[in-house]
Amino acid sequence: MDNRINISQLEPEAYKIMYAFEKYLSTSKLTPIHKELIKIRASQINGCAFCINMHTKDARKYGETEQRIYALNAWRDTHFFSEAEKAILALTEEMTLIPNHVSDATYENARKALNDDNYLAQVMMAIITINSWNRIAITTKMMPEQD
Repeated sequence: MDNRINISQLEPEAYKIMYAFEKYLSTSKLTPIHKELIKIRASQINGCAFCINMHTKDARKYGETEQRIYALNAWRDTHFFSEAEKAILALTEEMTLIPNHVSDATYENARKALNDDNYLAQVMMAIITINSWNRIAITTKMMPEQD
């Protein structure tokens, strides 16, 4: 395995800013399950094993079921997720795969399903945050610990 830099040691101020983002999200109205669904789904798309491992464990602590975690990458093909969760997952996918842009349909569906522009803004910030963490973890080859 390649030894890559440890940004938290080399640039602790940058990590403080990232953790400040997390602190903001912890004080938002986002439910713990919504936050973890966002984090898991974006991490699946980005292929971030470190974050998938961390956030599936966190989701279980908040009461998320194994069935929904296992089906998350095929959420469109199940009836396991609420309309709000489906809107959040669609927005997560389009914001994570940003070269395709976020469609007006996805944005308007999320706005309608969430029925709260502040909640929508907080969802968007959560998506941005996990995508940043994914890029740090992937680039520096952070590896999950085996249980």
